[in-house]
Amino acid sequence: MTLTTRYDFVLLFDVKDGNPNGDPDAGNMPRIDAETGHGLVTDVALKRKVRNYVGMVNDYAKPHDIYIKEKGVLERTHRAAYDAIGATDELADDGKGGKKKRKGSEDSVKAARDWICKNFFDVRTFGAVMSTGVNCGQVRGPVQMTFGRSADPIVATEHSITRMAVATEAESEKQDGDNRTMGRKHTVPYGLYRAHGFVSAFLAKQTGFGQADLELFFRALEDMFEHDRSAARGEMATRGLYVFEHKTALGNAHAHDLFDLVSVTRKPDVLVARDFTDYDVAINAAEIPEDILMIRRLG
Repeated sequence: MTLTTRYDFVLLFDVKDGNPNGDPDAGNMPRIDAETGHGLVTDVALKRKVRNYVGMVNDYAKPHDIYIKEKGVLERTHRAAYDAIGATDELADDGKGGKKKRKGSEDSVKAARDWICKNFFDVRTFGAVMSTGVNCGQVRGPVQMTFGRSADPIVATEHSITRMAVATEAESEKQDGDNRTMGRKHTVPYGLYRAHGFVSAFLAKQTGFGQADLELFFRALEDMFEHDRSAARGEMATRGLYVFEHKTALGNAHAHDLFDLVSVTRKPDVLVARDFTDYDVAINAAEIPEDILMIRRLG
């Protein structure tokens, strides 16, 4: 069943004594807004967790396979799409030094794109550029998300850690009998993050993203941290998921006005937040437009 209405949502999640999203350009330290000190988690990181969850619970089986996955080779998927639509001959030897063609006809590109949308959850959800290598076009996904931003400025702390072993024989000889080696670990003592999301009914029709896909996506947002445990990420959890369902595909209110109805404030008697209970989350239900249904899925 395809989507017929627009959705907007607010996602709250937190981290305790962990690194929610390391910045490779800063020694893997937690991402921080340099001007305000607020913590950041990229939309790419959040989508990665959704992909991992959906792939895991569906055993990466079609129609819930994942296009962008660890050690995946995208061109293999593109060639599989051409094979599935019966257009493999269009990618045969072009007679120029044994090179393979990488672009089929316009109809084949469209058919291959549709096949990938049908079989790969993340493409029909988030979209993808599939024109590298064998050309399967590109898709603009109906679901988009913002960066997560912490409610308060965070403090990124750095810890020295000790490993009671060395990696190589040569390293062992340098240690004079002491096998301990030192390392560094970055954590956020506590941070409550907020991200916004948007679901377009118009783009959903183009990719085949349906009501069942939407439910699976929201379930992934609720449970994605439960199956993504890591010593580096500390303790992370989804704390709130508030969905605004419109009555039309165009929508019945501006997204930013709906997001303003969900407020997150630190309790007045708390100087430094170290737990979710240090915050108040409030929904201004009286201001919700009558054409909008607010679904409190979590929180």
